Amino acid sequence: MVITDCKIIKTRLNKVRDNMKRRNISVYVVTTEDYHISEYPGDYFKEREFITGFTGSAGTAVISMEEAALFTDGRYYVQAELQIKDTGFHLMRSGLSEVPSISEYCRTLLGKGEVLGFDGKCVAAGFGMELEEAAKSKGASVDMEFDGIESIYTDRPSFPHTDAYYLNEKYSGESIESKLKSVRQIMTEKNCDCHIIASLDDICWLYNIRGNDVWCNPVIMCYSCIFEDKAYIYTDEDRLNGEILEAFHKAGVVVKPYESIYKDVADMRDRRILIDNKRVNVKLLKLSLLNEFCQVVQAENPEVILKSKKNPVEISNLTDLHVDDGVALTKFMCWLKKAVKSGEYVTEVTAAEYLDNLRSNISDYIELSFDTISAYNENGAQLHYHATKDNCAVLKPEGMLLVDSGGQYLRGTTDVTRTISLGPVSDDMIRHYTLTLKGMLNLAGARFLKGCTGFNLDVLARAPLWNEKIDYRCGTGHGIGYLLNVHEGSNGFRWKHNPGHNDLSVFEPGMVTSDEPGVYIEGKYGIRIENEILCVEDETNEYGTWLQFEFLTLAPFDMELIDVSLLERKDIEQLNNYNKMVYEKLSPYMNQEELAYLKANTATINI
Repeated sequence: MVITDCKIIKTRLNKVRDNMKRRNISVYVVTTEDYHISEYPGDYFKEREFITGFTGSAGTAVISMEEAALFTDGRYYVQAELQIKDTGFHLMRSGLSEVPSISEYCRTLLGKGEVLGFDGKCVAAGFGMELEEAAKSKGASVDMEFDGIESIYTDRPSFPHTDAYYLNEKYSGESIESKLKSVRQIMTEKNCDCHIIASLDDICWLYNIRGNDVWCNPVIMCYSCIFEDKAYIYTDEDRLNGEILEAFHKAGVVVKPYESIYKDVADMRDRRILIDNKRVNVKLLKLSLLNEFCQVVQAENPEVILKSKKNPVEISNLTDLHVDDGVALTKFMCWLKKAVKSGEYVTEVTAAEYLDNLRSNISDYIELSFDTISAYNENGAQLHYHATKDNCAVLKPEGMLLVDSGGQYLRGTTDVTRTISLGPVSDDMIRHYTLTLKGMLNLAGARFLKGCTGFNLDVLARAPLWNEKIDYRCGTGHGIGYLLNVHEGSNGFRWKHNPGHNDLSVFEPGMVTSDEPGVYIEGKYGIRIENEILCVEDETNEYGTWLQFEFLTLAPFDMELIDVSLLERKDIEQLNNYNKMVYEKLSPYMNQEELAYLKANTATINI
């Protein structure tokens, strides 16, 4: 974990306050987002990290002349507390009942006639409007053009600009023309003749392009406007090759300069605009709303639901890919156990590098789908822990290593977590691992009526832990893109709605979702078991259409961590069936030593 010298952060904070004074800003909000409200923005946009020292993927800073607060969620409580210690920032644990929302907190800091400032291009539309309402309620105003960090951000990384590549129908399974037709059909249903898109994954899916502007998310910086008879993509044309331009010409897609989207929206006339305020920045939404010649319909981007339902080509590719990905992970686990037991010097970082290298040798590998999380014992209690060469644990022949990893391939995206015993473990570790596995299997084995959301199903994974009065402070699972964002809406599993997030989707056949319950004991250890599952249709009867899940992920669990006495008959049957499938799919690719490991960890449990 990187800890920035607290004196450096304090100096930066003082400089920001000087900039606030010059602009007459009383309260300044700094978000994590880029211009497209991406979950993982590129390095250029890491202003919140720069000013707080907190490196997590989710967080918002609120700065006044007297106070400085960092808001983040339960995934990052432990990490944030460590990284902002003595910096002048204090932690606000979002999600706890006693902690106000960011807008409520800003309201308490503002007085009549004061100004709340933020960069409207880096603030989600819904959140930006909420901040504006909070300011108005106190007789204050907002300045959406204020960036108090830009002038002091020395050695700032350059704005992302990578070449795009075309994802042909061998991998995408559908042409640009077909996708545009589906989007326009939804536009017609909503009586809209224009659709503005700012979310990078939606645009790259729609136009069958990928890039490398965001680490681990294969996208390029772009906007789009779709009309009944034409479509515009706003990006730098020099990043598009001949294959892409030919496909665009065939589909009637015109390339325009990246920044010209703002002028074009302001100049629109007689349009009824479809725009998703959860996936667009507030500046772009305000331009649309303030355009007196147009009407705005705020609704979910059609691309969100369309891309979440993987087509037959994508499903076939993913099924094939998970064999290769599972082989790499299994070889890693076999090597890891032997290396640590034999006394070889292995750290959290070198373990991650070994696994990353195995993945990189898969034929159509492009990059990781996120930085591999390799967390030993107490570090595993931090949900998104990241070890560095200068700050990592040495693995010993005892305890557990949690490894959450995945890759981006032409055949899709993978995300899998295994918790691995390295030697003697405690009874509590075994009990918690078994209950976690029980919950993961319970959810994956669900049969349910079409119409259910992740809110209906989440308790199936939590029940074994809830029965022990144990919980985890995050959702149970998220949608996964196809060679796109590893976290993709709107399908997912959670037991309560996360305000501002698109997590209410009804499950449909073709949706791929992670199933990843866990136990996190601060200061001791973390356990997570994660498989990707595919929603498929079961049958239809007088009660409706029944759906169920199939496993995509193929990798053994750690049999040394399972207490069979805690499993019910149905759990054992499901585990045996999974183990049999894993062995049959992966065994042809193992050497003798790896095969012995695989066989031991997929052995049939007698009922």
